[in-house]
Amino acid sequence: MSSEPRKFDIIPAGQLPDGEALQRNVAGRRTSGTVWRNLFLACILVALISLVLVAYNVANDAYGLVATQSRLDETELTGGVELEQLEQGQLLAILQENLRSARLRAIEREQPLAERSQEGLVELIQVEILRQEIIATNPLVDSLFNRTAFEERVLAENPRADIEWKRWFNVDFIRSPGSSRPEIAGISTAIWGSLGIILVTMLVALPLGIGAAIYLEEYAGDSRISRIIQTNISNLAGVPSIIYGMLGLAIFVRALGAITSGALFGYAGADPAAGRSILSGGLTMALLILPIIVITTQEAIRAVPRSLRQASLALGATKWQTIWNQVLPISFPGILTGTILAVSRAMGETAPLVVLGTATYIAASPDSIFSRYTTLPIQIYQWTSRPQAEFRNLAAATIIMLLIIILLLNATAILLRNRYSKRLN
Repeated sequence: MSSEPRKFDIIPAGQLPDGEALQRNVAGRRTSGTVWRNLFLACILVALISLVLVAYNVANDAYGLVATQSRLDETELTGGVELEQLEQGQLLAILQENLRSARLRAIEREQPLAERSQEGLVELIQVEILRQEIIATNPLVDSLFNRTAFEERVLAENPRADIEWKRWFNVDFIRSPGSSRPEIAGISTAIWGSLGIILVTMLVALPLGIGAAIYLEEYAGDSRISRIIQTNISNLAGVPSIIYGMLGLAIFVRALGAITSGALFGYAGADPAAGRSILSGGLTMALLILPIIVITTQEAIRAVPRSLRQASLALGATKWQTIWNQVLPISFPGILTGTILAVSRAMGETAPLVVLGTATYIAASPDSIFSRYTTLPIQIYQWTSRPQAEFRNLAAATIIMLLIIILLLNATAILLRNRYSKRLN
């Protein structure tokens, strides 16, 4: 009796295919393998295209032509003489005549004018009086292929405008504090805030996460309570990050505000908003990555062969000596990799910090864990919400800085993992 040809022939147990059945079976497996291989290749291509598009968008906004114009004409201010040719006394006179007394006092508090060099006074005049303001920006691609059109349009409306190439991501951008003026705005305060948050996060999450994983894996056993705990840890790893922000707001900002603001310890700069400090942000981020650290540490400990434990115990070592001298050293590369990947996630989080009320503008870098702060993701969020085009350029430059920090963290994890893996081998 004839039947429809099938892609795979069902072979009875214990019998090998032969003849046409073997050929059809092999051809079907090859076809299936080719389909899956092409599917995986398509996934890789989609991922690469997505990365290229992200890199293109960031680079397109981080570089390009910028048109600036001074609020005052330099020749009118100096009587036709260049600022660099004026003496120090003349520069001081210009500052005293054109700046308000309140602003002069603020500058004097930073550094007395009499102690500044001539170059410093010239730079101060350019920033405070002439004030080069950005009047137009052009993205990288348009700057490369449509530069003439941009220059003609800008100069037609602003004959005194200066047009030059601008690298928004530069050393001055990294070293400068935050500002409402895009011409002088920087991310130094955001960098210090992010580093402070990550430091507190690591100091809290690492010992708690690794300790919990060791207990669950080595001491708790397969009891009902440990299974319930394990299930809840796995569920917590999938909770949206904004939920942790709400938890941090309720506990660390409101309930424990006297502690997290430093008021309980007599901190002179205690935040009047009570608790919106680096400490509360770091503790919230620690809760966020704690389940991830527990799970990754458990997986690393579980990968250690049981025979090593048994051999150590057979030689007379205690359970803790076995864990400390055998299990942890072997599992350390995996623990380290998972921990740094979790920290990288915390570095890029925005939603929990928005809920906590993290400041979007800070002029001074934090000086303690009780200080107000801002972070790189918050700075990006704030700048992208501004209507001015130049703030999007600043956001693109900040994204580059954030990517560099995260890549450095990941590279550190890979290097340390490889180093300790070689030691163990």
